Amino acid sequence: MPQSRFEVAVFGGGCFWCTEAVFSILRGVHSVSPGYAGGHVDHPTYDQVSAGTSGHAEVIRFEYNPSLISYPDLLNVFFATHDPTTVNRQGNDIGPQYRSVIFFTTPEQKISAEEFIRVLNTSEEQGAPVVTRIESLTKFWPAEDYHEKYYENHKEQSYCQIVINPKLQKVKEKFANLLASSTG
Repeated sequence: MPQSRFEVAVFGGGCFWCTEAVFSILRGVHSVSPGYAGGHVDHPTYDQVSAGTSGHAEVIRFEYNPSLISYPDLLNVFFATHDPTTVNRQGNDIGPQYRSVIFFTTPEQKISAEEFIRVLNTSEEQGAPVVTRIESLTKFWPAEDYHEKYYENHKEQSYCQIVINPKLQKVKEKFANLLASSTG
């Protein structure tokens, strides 16, 4: 059986609407899905996760082609587009569901993420220590359908305008070399 050219990564950087929008514009990234990981409730709902009672983080699960974009490049974008120095908070979103977390799917991803954080924590650039957790992915639960492609389907909403648009602009400026060719 031929091996898939895609690998799976799962990142939680606060609101999954933001993270999905950011990773959807990168070259080599395929099938970005918002969902939940790291909790203790089977089949969690958005209401359970939002209440902070299920233990899950809002995450995205995506497939990427490592011949088009490397895992370290993905980590670079991830750490540049959220605050990895605050515990259980991203901007006005507060609670364990908004924690900064990497759910690794391979031993190589774990090693790469640990090294990336070690370098960030020894550099002058980051400032405060990185609190991003690195955990093994045990289960990914897809979010409800209305969360899929949220930014794409709601660009005119104030949250998208105020929170997501600046992140996308930052990615387009800082990571132009990593954008999909159809991204403006």
